[in-house]
Amino acid sequence: MTSEAARRLGLDHPIVQGPFGGGLSSPLLAASVSTLGALGSYGIEHLAPDEIIKLAADIRSRTSNPFNLNLWVSVSDPGGESLDAEAFDRLWPLFEPYYRELGVEKPERPQRLHAPYEDQFEAMLEAAPAVFSVVFGIPTADQLARCRKRGILTVGTATSIAEAVALDEAGVDAIVATGLEAGGHRVSFLKSSEDSLMGTFSLTQIVAPRVKAPVIAAGGIVDARGVKAALMLGAQGVQVGTAFLACDESGASAEHRAMLFSDRAQATVLTRTYTGRLARGIQNRLVDQMPKPLAAYPIQGWFLGRLKAAARAQGRTDLVSLWCGQSAPNLKHHTVPALMAELTNL
Repeated sequence: MTSEAARRLGLDHPIVQGPFGGGLSSPLLAASVSTLGALGSYGIEHLAPDEIIKLAADIRSRTSNPFNLNLWVSVSDPGGESLDAEAFDRLWPLFEPYYRELGVEKPERPQRLHAPYEDQFEAMLEAAPAVFSVVFGIPTADQLARCRKRGILTVGTATSIAEAVALDEAGVDAIVATGLEAGGHRVSFLKSSEDSLMGTFSLTQIVAPRVKAPVIAAGGIVDARGVKAALMLGAQGVQVGTAFLACDESGASAEHRAMLFSDRAQATVLTRTYTGRLARGIQNRLVDQMPKPLAAYPIQGWFLGRLKAAARAQGRTDLVSLWCGQSAPNLKHHTVPALMAELTNL
């Protein structure tokens, strides 16, 4: 089955793989999805400009089909723009016990917490993916015009009706309507994430007739039933996250993937613990015990991110983020080909 959105994005199937950041995407995952006629994606928000260029070349070496690169327009929250010496010394005691437990040395204070979005955009433009998607905001009119000039289709992401209308008025080529069921970050940008918790199917059916751009439904879709339901409600495509994250081809650890298929995935939580921004994942010790108040984004995520490699090497899941959507209990497939066969069984 196809749609206007699929034709516009150059796809055989109206399916987009969720663009995981923080290394949870992989070139293999994105290329595998694209090769099978859907839109493979990679979240590049954590990468420096030169790394973005290398990544795009890696994906392109694996598939000749269209793929998507995703950026965060807003890369810090108030109080999280920088980490001076005073703030570092004040916050360090909150994280020190976890570092000590995992055998990780105290990190050096970073000179910069995040590559500027503007620099990342320029690298994306040079990499020239078929599709450029964004969360946490809207590209400038000039940036959208430059994408059009390069033949790069643009996709914005909305968590509310107002955000969808704003993206449409800005002139993006498609809009992802992402509901509260979705795993990972709540990518709101007009109001707080806590004030933007609309369900996927309510958001989709309300937004679709109110915007000119085709709508892609996201959140809680893991099988063909979800695809059919979204298309019936006015979506012209779906974005699938957790089901692709659970595939062997993703960058998630084996322990994380196993938990997505376990009973632990039956109860997810919305929390700011992982990064400082509201996100949905599996509840673990970190969520339960992390002292409050939390540091602002991206400082919270920077401190905890330094623990990721050690926790992964030790097979630990109690002190790392475990992104997971609410429909994970219905996951069945462990590989991209098997999942694609399910999703396209319309």
